[in-house]
Amino acid sequence: MEERQVASKPIDVHERSGVMAPALLRRFDATWHEPAAEVRDVVDAYWSVRWALSADETVEQRVLEFPAVTVSIETGAVPAPFMITNVQRRAWSRTIEGQGFVFAIRLRPAGLAVVSNLDPKRLTAEQPITEETDQLLFGMLGSISGQDSAADHAVRADSVITEMLGKRPAAAEHLLANAAVDALAQGIGRKPGQSVAGMLGVSERAVQRALRSSLGMGPKAVARRVRLQEVVQRLSLPAADAARIAADLGYVDQAHMINDFRGVAGITPGAYLRELAALGRA
Repeated sequence: MEERQVASKPIDVHERSGVMAPALLRRFDATWHEPAAEVRDVVDAYWSVRWALSADETVEQRVLEFPAVTVSIETGAVPAPFMITNVQRRAWSRTIEGQGFVFAIRLRPAGLAVVSNLDPKRLTAEQPITEETDQLLFGMLGSISGQDSAADHAVRADSVITEMLGKRPAAAEHLLANAAVDALAQGIGRKPGQSVAGMLGVSERAVQRALRSSLGMGPKAVARRVRLQEVVQRLSLPAADAARIAADLGYVDQAHMINDFRGVAGITPGAYLRELAALGRA
């Protein structure tokens, strides 16, 4: 495991990453790192960000997060050494300043129960991880931290999480949640819970229970978040057309998309496009 060569690639400004105003990614060293096959039931993705801003500069980075719990190891001008970010109902933001580094583990629905004793329904939006918060997760992040590079963090995370899986295998209900999120993401959030349940050969109730126990939210909320991530990605492309995006993504009409986007992002698609244009000019 320790000899594995990690496949890494920059987070592209045109992919569905959930980063709002993705052109800001060019200011940072933002990179995906591929998890090992052994941990794929637990880890959706590893990512890292490294930055060095001038003393008088700050960047407000907003994120419309994928429906997943993320844990991170952070150094420099950051809130705490170890953090957990829960599935959030609205886009969230982080003020970036000074110098810093983050290595993050975006967990699959089955992952939180493997690496911690935390209940997703009781998590706050974002909080530090200490021994008092959760000794198991604190120990895992401590074992991964302190590596020379982001790729080394990924290799170490693979090793630590593989060992944890040997002691705490993913539960069948949570593996069903993995499959449900995959199905919703592949449909860009347009499949209702019943059709996803039919695809997976289980009841709608089983899908709802699996997602709520692992993510604290049901299939409709997951589908909505995935579709809104796609809206952000398409609005960020050159010559974006809000009406066309609404039609392509199965909204009843453009007004429905506008209301949905504003409810989560806090601004209308039109205002977001004007923000992007101003950033482009800057």
